[in-house]
Amino acid sequence: MTDRHPASPENSFDNPHKRRHGLARLWHALRHSVDGLRAGWAEKAFRLEALLSLLLVPLSFWLGRNWAEVALLVGSVVAVMVVELLNTAVESAIDRVGPQWHALSKRAKDLGSAAVLLALLFCGGVWVAALLARFA
Repeated sequence: MTDRHPASPENSFDNPHKRRHGLARLWHALRHSVDGLRAGWAEKAFRLEALLSLLLVPLSFWLGRNWAEVALLVGSVVAVMVVELLNTAVESAIDRVGPQWHALSKRAKDLGSAAVLLALLFCGGVWVAALLARFA
């Protein structure tokens, strides 16, 4: 019997996926990321934000007057999508625990939702400011 903790670095090779190195590890990480994007696409909110980004990202190259403005416009759109994916991950983890109501589950879901709201408000503020700077 070993006295090492199961999550210690010495036991990282207990998981066969952790044995990959180099390009094989990168390839498998990419596959997991694509699976995550597919799972996100199944969510209405993420799908709407992704479709909206197809309009906003090209528009940012026209609206932004320099690389920093373009980066801020694009970054604010991408930030919304990232936060939405993280919120979906939190909700999925909570739902895996069980369908029963629990105050901590509600709190976790509410916090994820609040994070999405803040990302949307940030994105909207950046875009309104850029539009005002361009046309006012």
